[in-house]
Amino acid sequence: MIRVVVVDDEAMIRAGLRMLLDHQPDIEVVGEAADGVRALDEVRRTNPDVVLLDVRMPHGDGIEAAGHILAAGPTKVIILTTFDDDEAVRRALRLGVSGFLLKVAPPEQLVHAVRTVAAGHALLDPAVTLRVITSYAASPVADPRAAAQLATLTEREVDVLRLVARGRSNAEIAASLFLGEATVKTYVSRMLTKLDLRDRVQAVAFAYESGLIRPGAAS
Repeated sequence: MIRVVVVDDEAMIRAGLRMLLDHQPDIEVVGEAADGVRALDEVRRTNPDVVLLDVRMPHGDGIEAAGHILAAGPTKVIILTTFDDDEAVRRALRLGVSGFLLKVAPPEQLVHAVRTVAAGHALLDPAVTLRVITSYAASPVADPRAAAQLATLTEREVDVLRLVARGRSNAEIAASLFLGEATVKTYVSRMLTKLDLRDRVQAVAFAYESGLIRPGAAS
């Protein structure tokens, strides 16, 4: 069973999420919280696999809570966001959350996100990806520290990072670079380790921050 904690300051939203998730045969909601402080208590008490975390809450926002949760252990975090939370998304990307979903996402997408993140993969809602790109376009100057880290990668690792940032799967990267899929997995793992990134979601943010990818550039 995938153990989930739901965190949102609106009781009706928590109830709806609980009803949806508890209806799944492989998912169990083991706790709820209405703010960031109580979220930390629930995570300590229940040790969940995944936390669904609203961005905007009283007594400690979702991003602050996400940072504490991720620092404390292996629990994965999915951020529930709205269209106007660009800076929150960027902050959360740097922390290493595993997924982002818009609050208006259809129920089946939410269930898929929980399963995907629990399995150790990252998930970024396409609409959120577009907002992130737009946000980076507004401040296109590369971060010098990220650019210096980029220089530690081999040419092939840079090629892989570029395609990861474009949203390509391992199979698609393998086809583009004429490599085996297992080889691509090795390059992805090595690249994430060198850059001290948790997953592909953070890799997307890094690619833009370092200047490797420019918004609007051809893929």
